[in-house]
Amino acid sequence: MSSAKPKVVIIGAGFGGLEAAKALKRAAADVIVIDRHNHHCFQPLLYQVATAALSPADIAWPIRHILRPQRNATVLMEEVQGIDPEKKVLHTQYGEITYDYLVIATGATHSYFGHDEWSKFAPGLKRIEDATRIRRSILIAFERAELTQDQEQQRRLLTFVIVGGGATGVEMAGAIADVAGQTLAADFRRIDPRSARIVLVEAGPRLLPTFPPSLSDYARRTLTRSGVEVRTDTLVTNCDANGVDLKNGRIDAGTVIWAAGIAPSPAVRWLNAEADRAGRVKVGPDLSVPGRPEIFVIGDTAAVVDSKGQPVPGIAPAAKQMGKYVGKLISARIAGRERQKPFRYMHLGELATIGRRAAVVKFGALELKGFLGWLFWSLAHIYFLIGLRNRFVVAFNWFWDYITFQRGARLITDVPDGK
Repeated sequence: MSSAKPKVVIIGAGFGGLEAAKALKRAAADVIVIDRHNHHCFQPLLYQVATAALSPADIAWPIRHILRPQRNATVLMEEVQGIDPEKKVLHTQYGEITYDYLVIATGATHSYFGHDEWSKFAPGLKRIEDATRIRRSILIAFERAELTQDQEQQRRLLTFVIVGGGATGVEMAGAIADVAGQTLAADFRRIDPRSARIVLVEAGPRLLPTFPPSLSDYARRTLTRSGVEVRTDTLVTNCDANGVDLKNGRIDAGTVIWAAGIAPSPAVRWLNAEADRAGRVKVGPDLSVPGRPEIFVIGDTAAVVDSKGQPVPGIAPAAKQMGKYVGKLISARIAGRERQKPFRYMHLGELATIGRRAAVVKFGALELKGFLGWLFWSLAHIYFLIGLRNRFVVAFNWFWDYITFQRGARLITDVPDGK
């Protein structure tokens, strides 16, 4: 690797980090991409892994394979432990890495609003490991319900609580309803999976708060018809091994899934930078850290506002736009062409699926719901998958599941903690 070339280090190979790396493809720079995993995960479809519709390999790809054609890119599977902005050095578990430009795209993790002890009882959904853990929890609940003769225990095992009524919560609730009401309906002899109780809990007044009220209402009606019990204006006050305590009661449950909030990575602590109330780094118009023009923060880790002064949402299209912008900006600086235009976010719309044949879509002035929304949602997600094989596999699996009500990834595997 030539030391004469500027070194661009990108922490995180999510949507934003990969876009930044690709935008630097023709730059006269050495690009180093660091991630603690060896794969890039298509997070919008994690819930389908968690509900046995897809296998992990259908929505994840090796980072090295993705960037293999890019001759100036090097991939390192390492975990960053700290940053020294004065010396322009990263501290990792295997040593120090220097940089000339730094892009922090470390994403977000689950937020339990000051109650991190709930995490072992109510896993969130951000990684492949989370999805397989939740899949195991869902499937083993039915297996244990089949074994027990205790009716009360059986009811608890067949109760599933999803905390959070955003897109992830709505999609999880609809998918679990499909698993219980269709996929597993004829697989058991002592229990009826269709008797499963699925409860979606939302602290706010409505589901999908970023969607128009008409689409939120449609989502609620559709979930209710699928047998999901929707509770809005309901605050969770505690989680334990046997269920959740609510502000107005308790639900005993065998499985609790957390979809209520996210917390950014420790980038604020690394940089000693100013943060917003959610802990995201406040960045300038060019997505750089104030006073540190060589350091950029993008995606869920950054607090960015659009041209109207509204926060840019923490969704994949926003992260990809930020990554592409920063990559091009750095390329221009290296080439001596200073890029002065500030980052401008273009909102491409929002999508959420509700079970196997319904979805809601807000795409500019276009609003879709029901089967047409589901078709639009399916085509959009297939389009953004990486690689022709994965697009074909996912499309075929969805088509097969649709006509047969089957889910082919119903494997119960061990997890390190034995849960």
